[in-house]
Amino acid sequence: MTTVSLAARLAGPLFFPVTAFHPDGSLHPDAYRAHVRAGIEAGAGAVFACCGTGEFHALTPQEFHTCVTLAVQEAAGRVPVVAGTGYGTALALDFARSAEAAGADGLLALPPYLVRAEQHGLLTHYTQLAAATSLDLIVYQRDNVTLTPATAVALARTPGITGIKDGVGDLGLLQRIIGAVRTEAPGEEFRYFNGLPTAELTQPAYRALGVDLYSSAVFCFAPEIARAFHTALATGDRATADRLLDGFYRPLVELRDRGKGYAVSLVKAGVRMRGLDVGEVRAPLTEPAPAHLTELAALIERGLILVGH
Repeated sequence: MTTVSLAARLAGPLFFPVTAFHPDGSLHPDAYRAHVRAGIEAGAGAVFACCGTGEFHALTPQEFHTCVTLAVQEAAGRVPVVAGTGYGTALALDFARSAEAAGADGLLALPPYLVRAEQHGLLTHYTQLAAATSLDLIVYQRDNVTLTPATAVALARTPGITGIKDGVGDLGLLQRIIGAVRTEAPGEEFRYFNGLPTAELTQPAYRALGVDLYSSAVFCFAPEIARAFHTALATGDRATADRLLDGFYRPLVELRDRGKGYAVSLVKAGVRMRGLDVGEVRAPLTEPAPAHLTELAALIERGLILVGH
């Protein structure tokens, strides 16, 4: 494993592959491997295996280990592989150690299962996770985890914790967190990520705060569109970025919001539409309505036209 920190290695579109299943619902390793390989070849900056889009909640511990292992094998050191971990502290530690044994480069700590905890409880949870392995840890704040600036500073000072992925969307809070870490934990190598669903829609605002990393679910099924948008932002090509926001991303978000779980099931449907049968989502998630699939296909076609494909 490289000695360069995970924070220093992360760049470019962040790829969160879906997890592939056979028609009978069992894991489909070959299709998963092909999906990860295609994403890396398409220019992914990192592979985040078995996270939200990868249906972490629906995987058995053995399936999780298998998928992380396959992702590591496909990456072959070309890009870092970050594995999800979650639930309560005891299970999160088990998943973290499994990811380390599989060869992962880092961990994304998903919110603890169900409970709403005090800040000192969250800090204990994440510091125990950070101490459990040699892997760098990214803390994902969303849903039942909203960090205060003081907690963020304590995380930044904790060995092994390398960043925060924000899925809350409170830019005022995030600015306060960034400022607090900058002034109270100077010199720490700490990164911030936009982790909102369909993050491209809000990325111009995040970029204004200095947050250049973001997760891209669209990269799973239309890397051509995701790369074009990423390049437009990086080069200051606002005309192209706005064209993609108005013609593709905003309608996609509006479609996503028409069904529960569509942040995952629409993405998986998009992968199938682009020619790789990764199967359907596992319960309790459900497949998109047929009419919504028709809209998704039209949106993908429109987006590809917008980027010249």
